[in-house]
Amino acid sequence: MTTDSPSLQLPPVASTADPVLEAALRHRMDHKTKPLGALGRLEQLAVQLGLIQRSEHLRLERPQVVVFAADHGIADEGVSAYPQEVTAQMVANMLGGGAAINVLARQHGFAMTVVDAGVASPVLLPAASAAGAPTLVLRKIGFGTRNMARTPAMTGQQALAAVHAGMDVVQHLPGNVVAFGEMGIGNTSSASLLLSRLCGVTLADAVGRGTGLDDARLDHKLRVLFEVSLKHREAKSPLAALTALGGFEIAMMVGAMLQAASERRVVLVDGFIAGAAALVARGLRPHCTDYMVFAHRSAEAGHRLMTVHLGANPLLNLDMRLGEGSGALVAWPLVQSAALLMNDMASFEGAGVSTAAEPVVTAAQTGSHPLPTGHASA
Repeated sequence: MTTDSPSLQLPPVASTADPVLEAALRHRMDHKTKPLGALGRLEQLAVQLGLIQRSEHLRLERPQVVVFAADHGIADEGVSAYPQEVTAQMVANMLGGGAAINVLARQHGFAMTVVDAGVASPVLLPAASAAGAPTLVLRKIGFGTRNMARTPAMTGQQALAAVHAGMDVVQHLPGNVVAFGEMGIGNTSSASLLLSRLCGVTLADAVGRGTGLDDARLDHKLRVLFEVSLKHREAKSPLAALTALGGFEIAMMVGAMLQAASERRVVLVDGFIAGAAALVARGLRPHCTDYMVFAHRSAEAGHRLMTVHLGANPLLNLDMRLGEGSGALVAWPLVQSAALLMNDMASFEGAGVSTAAEPVVTAAQTGSHPLPTGHASA
């Protein structure tokens, strides 16, 4: 299958597979002063980081968090508990430093960028920006996507422009770690539809409560999205599905993830919406998931199945469903710990600690029997 259209210019993304380096990384971790495998999944995470960076000495430099914000025309169908104006209001809150993601970025030393990918109203910087305030990047593709209950969410050119804009955003960021988050009323509808279309998951299993729908509104959301899926049933490829069913912030995140992977950055993936972008990105460049650290399992209904299809085992399960990249930054200390353990933990030899004793092999285990007294072996 060809993944590039004549107008879609994607960076190459190499596999991180390197059997020699992987063996060296595992050997190094196995010979730390601990029982074999005692650090559990932190050991595999450390090996993944080493394969991404092609080194046995791990560096996590100038971490970035990028929040892509956009509105969805499908919100006109009453599929969200909140009105569409909340997107712009929350972006203003982020630019003012008051959102959860701001708190976590300050806690963990992440530089923060907010990208207007397609908010339905103009986004302006606060009159006075505090030191360390997020950077606002204006890459608006449109004032929200179209209502996909009536027409494809994007034109083909808009989808391409969004993917390319996401690539460009990452190209201008320093560091070798980037976390991705989003803000957009109605975007759980897009993520559910993309999960269903790209993975063959039924909508009943893919659709959840989003920002807090009650049972009646959840039933309404499911009926609306069933009709949307039927209307765009021919949109089967990753790019076609993104165009018909996605959002500007999801499309931009796809390009950003691919660019980050092509630059061999560590990619911290947040929850359900970021996972939908990861699904599309994998469809375009299959090796991109080698670079992705899946931070947490969202409380959103379809996210468990999404992570299964992505082959991911998220680091945390805290019943979070906020978005914004919040789950990615909550998981960040685990990534730091994995790198520090690989770099700084002593080996048995270096610390002068005895290794585990060789196992005693009994006759029953070998299937042999002791010779009778007084008999010599042949």
